[in-house]
Amino acid sequence: MFRRFLSAPIDWISLIVPIILTITGVITIYTITFAQEKSGLATSQVIFASIGLVAMVVAMFSDYRHLRSFANILYLLGVVMLLLLIPPIAAKIPFTLKIFGAYRWLDLGFFQLQPGEIFKLIAAIFGAKILTQHIGLINWKKTLVYIFFAAIPIFLVLIQPDLGTASVILIVFAAAFLAARPSGRIVTTILMIFLISLPLIWLTLKPYQKNRVETLLNPSTDPQGQGYNVRQSLIAVGSGGLTGRGFGQGSQTVLNFLPVAHTDFVFSGFAEATGFVGSLVIIFLYLLLIYRAINIASISTDKFGQLLAVAIAAKFLFQVTVHIGMNLGLLPVTGIPLPFMSGGGTSLIIDLLCVGILQSIHIRHARVGFRS
Repeated sequence: MFRRFLSAPIDWISLIVPIILTITGVITIYTITFAQEKSGLATSQVIFASIGLVAMVVAMFSDYRHLRSFANILYLLGVVMLLLLIPPIAAKIPFTLKIFGAYRWLDLGFFQLQPGEIFKLIAAIFGAKILTQHIGLINWKKTLVYIFFAAIPIFLVLIQPDLGTASVILIVFAAAFLAARPSGRIVTTILMIFLISLPLIWLTLKPYQKNRVETLLNPSTDPQGQGYNVRQSLIAVGSGGLTGRGFGQGSQTVLNFLPVAHTDFVFSGFAEATGFVGSLVIIFLYLLLIYRAINIASISTDKFGQLLAVAIAAKFLFQVTVHIGMNLGLLPVTGIPLPFMSGGGTSLIIDLLCVGILQSIHIRHARVGFRS
């Protein structure tokens, strides 16, 4: 295996960057939580990272094309898990968890599984699978079928409720669809329908979700709630200055002023520790990873591999943009994790698995000869 690893045409940049980000995330989580006597969160993150790295290596040396055969099964399995989290059903199931007013986790005893995070990857696989044979040939019938299958998991996640995860799944499905080159008329019509539907979408939002948007426009509307979170996040980022206050030295994180700093506001915690310079480095690493993912899509001679790589790149880009945006007060707080850095087992394992799939695509389409 080690000899095979060294001989494979690996995209080393897109392999090393996620590992650096994962290690950085563990360090950040530890320094954020040790003063609060929650250092076990960092230990758990190390365990999750180890599992994720094993999954990544296995995915690297497995043929990603097999995922196409299992796409329908994965989709059905994902939908079943999401059905278990519908509030009326979840309330009667002993192994579901309700945290912050939402049913998002299945408690397996040794691990808390978050089906919504898993479906981000399933959406990429399933979307790529059903579009592969229709690239450049998408008509309205195929579009409506695709929208139907995409809408089911998005709706199930929305009623948990989890607007952030639902938006990521939407973006993943949309990225695969756009990569399949639908006509401009279809894209324009869908966009117009979406814009016209915005008032209706607003009416269906939960009160706390509306509050997040209102707080973005006017932070003073909820000074003790969402406004407080954003304000403390901005203080943490600003207090980092040019080069940061050092890990474990930031008042916002160490004194617990910054809420859920190891998940929703991990970027702010990192920015307080490393400052403007460190923040720029992290953003550069994410952009480099996303660029390499798009490059992997471009070298793939297999349409399924192209669409899959594009969808994964879109997942990373959207999550990074929204997470950093909400930490800087530029976007509503949605609880979207920062890939590789935010605390959470399911999300970290899925992110590393995505990297393994990207590597599998690269290995099988790089110019250097490689025996599958």
